[in-house]
Amino acid sequence: MSGQQRNKPYSESCEQNREPILAALELFLPPAGKLLEIGAGTGQHAVYFAPSFPGIDWYPTDVAENLAGIKLWLEEAAIANIQPPSVLDLRNPVWPVFQVDAVFSANTVHIIAWELVEVMFTGIGQVLDKAGVFCLYGPFNYHGRYTSPSNARFDQWLRQRDPLSGIRDIDDLCRLAGASGLRLAEDLEMPVNNRMLIFKPEVSQP
Repeated sequence: MSGQQRNKPYSESCEQNREPILAALELFLPPAGKLLEIGAGTGQHAVYFAPSFPGIDWYPTDVAENLAGIKLWLEEAAIANIQPPSVLDLRNPVWPVFQVDAVFSANTVHIIAWELVEVMFTGIGQVLDKAGVFCLYGPFNYHGRYTSPSNARFDQWLRQRDPLSGIRDIDDLCRLAGASGLRLAEDLEMPVNNRMLIFKPEVSQP
């Protein structure tokens, strides 16, 4: 194993959840266009998903300190339709893209502070094409309740680690979506008590 391979960041959860996520994305992503990935993490998801969507230009983004690790994955994979990773810090109002046809984000909103979740939805509402789609993967609560004991334990762990984090409630996310011109179109059950939420722009009726 080369030194570059040893130094690559690695997420076991990315390996475990990538197949069901890909199956969900295949149902909703457009055949062509630009996709913004928010919180690309290690880069493993981009490397696994992008080859299945050759007509989509995949734009992985994350905070600056994660870009070096993402670059290691991208350089090794050498996938033509993945763009170089760029900084998207939700504390900064400047986003690296102006209009995209799809947005994908996995395991982000329970990690970042709620005020940044608000910024995230506002930004997506601004950059997403009117015919676009926003795919959000992760654990969620429903009407103030956990969906499983394991999610309750996970939420407790998150809040002990960072009081500003925690599993978000779908009612709150739908409220943010509505304020950003989006609506919840689909809610898919995923393995290990996760969900895939599919948001689409509201279409004005003539």
